[in-house]
Amino acid sequence: MDADWVQSPGTRWCQAWVQSTGTKQRRNQQSDRLGTISRLPVSALLLGFAILLVLPGVPAHAQSGKVIRMVVPFAAGGARELLARTFHNELGAALGQTMVLDNRPGAGGAIGTAAVARAKPDGLTLLFAGSSHNVTAIITQPTPYDPLADFAAVANVGMQNYVLMIPAALPATSLAEFIRLAKASPGKLNYSSPGHGSSGHLAMAYLNTLAGLDIVHIPFKSTQDAITDVVAGRSQATVVANIGAVPYEKDPHVRLIAVTSNHRSGFLPAVPTIVEGGVRGYEYESWFGILAPAATPRPIIERINREMNKLLADKLIQGRLAALGVEPLPLTPTAMEQMMRRDLDDMRNVVSAAGNLRSN
Repeated sequence: MDADWVQSPGTRWCQAWVQSTGTKQRRNQQSDRLGTISRLPVSALLLGFAILLVLPGVPAHAQSGKVIRMVVPFAAGGARELLARTFHNELGAALGQTMVLDNRPGAGGAIGTAAVARAKPDGLTLLFAGSSHNVTAIITQPTPYDPLADFAAVANVGMQNYVLMIPAALPATSLAEFIRLAKASPGKLNYSSPGHGSSGHLAMAYLNTLAGLDIVHIPFKSTQDAITDVVAGRSQATVVANIGAVPYEKDPHVRLIAVTSNHRSGFLPAVPTIVEGGVRGYEYESWFGILAPAATPRPIIERINREMNKLLADKLIQGRLAALGVEPLPLTPTAMEQMMRRDLDDMRNVVSAAGNLRSN
């Protein structure tokens, strides 16, 4: 479900976005972490994005002779690996060890995840996980691991929200107007997504349920295909990752009418939330973070957590994350575990709203 959030943002629109959002007044109700994005200088964001494109797979530094293997449970070159590359070299250096990425794709991430659950709990095998960690455990039965009991929360990296996009030709300029239009024509509007179980599918299905709508799902093979169908006016809505929506902020063919998180996005601060649009209780946001086998000693977990949180305060790392649409959110291991538990409950509700996604 998580390959659908990455796009290929160019430095031209990235620079324009930073210049425009840097001058906009922050709303008081936004959380402090949103301000991190707008306070980044243009040079830091552009440098972060440029470095992201050329980061090597294996760091040159190795002080202790031990290698930390961070499993990425998706294919090489995919969205999750790109995100891991924003910090893994620096984290290894901070720990005095070499850190390498180990791609273990398959079964929606379950193969690589199960390998980490079975690994020796010595701090040398980690998992770079995300919200799909919980979703896969819900929809894949039987799952060879428990998403909570078999893992220790180590360090949260950041969060990503999504944006509801509609065609400009649709007679709706806000979420409230879009909902009124959909309720007046049940079963006659379509929404596109990058496929069954994708973030776009889950987020929109959840909106369908909470708002009492009947908008038909049209799955495509990629995010760009889903967006193209909305631009052309063949589908009446799609939900895309924030970074994928930014290039369309001023596109005359579409409107960005709501973000899925419970706060406005630092990338698109002028776009209201779905809750602001009148749908109470709605929240859909992806987390990304580091997990370890459940029995990993607490001192090891706390050491990695401290070093990762220090990196999240670094402007260069923030710039790299911003280039992928991720807002840093450092948490303690305990706070991350609590967040994962809440997310698992939330994802059960979201998956239930999406209908039969279970695979055997």
